[in-house]
Amino acid sequence: MLAYIAEFIGTFLLILLGDGVVANVTLNKSGMKGAGSIQITFAWGLAVMLPAFIFGGASGAHFNPALTIALAVDGSLAWNLVPGYVIAQFAGAFLGGCLVYLLFKDQFDATDSAATKLGVFSTGPAVPNTGRNILSEAVGTFVLVFAIKGLSQAGAVPAGVSNLLVFGIIVSIGMSLGGLTGYAINPARDLGPRLAHAVLPIKDKGDSNWGYAPVVIIGPIIGAIAAVLLYGAIPWQ
Repeated sequence: MLAYIAEFIGTFLLILLGDGVVANVTLNKSGMKGAGSIQITFAWGLAVMLPAFIFGGASGAHFNPALTIALAVDGSLAWNLVPGYVIAQFAGAFLGGCLVYLLFKDQFDATDSAATKLGVFSTGPAVPNTGRNILSEAVGTFVLVFAIKGLSQAGAVPAGVSNLLVFGIIVSIGMSLGGLTGYAINPARDLGPRLAHAVLPIKDKGDSNWGYAPVVIIGPIIGAIAAVLLYGAIPWQ
């Protein structure tokens, strides 16, 4: 039960801070409007790192169904825990998106662009191309999961330092590949807030673009599983 609570609250905090920075930087009448992609990229790294410090010992700080499934594939997590982890992650992501809307409601009301409003909650491609968009999400998630697994090769890392390294991984992926699809690399990170966008009474919000949803499910899961399989096939010893 503690692990599920940790995944719920941890994913909630991730989305609160991650979607929060996008709202902070893109919505009209926000005090930080126009701060740009560098602030967004660093803030997303911190959004992953902070709950990882809190909940790493309780659940492993997955906050990502693709990572959870991949760790079950390689035997690092029992399969019977997967449904509870995934439900907790999606629920936390949904609630995080709802709170971002509540906090920034005045800024949402002052923003005319429906695309900007949706962009606070969920990702989208710079150039729509389903196959290449899936590949982008798969490659980004592969780097994420392969690097997380590879942290064990760094030797004896002091407690907590691995979370700082995860921050670096997220920032690196965002700065190098983020312009392609917004680097969801996490089905819950995208679909939980996208659902919040769909059900919340956001002024002139437009469509939630559910047609893009398969990209952020298929790509991350493929990339995560490929990462653990390759990692496990390498003769490290």
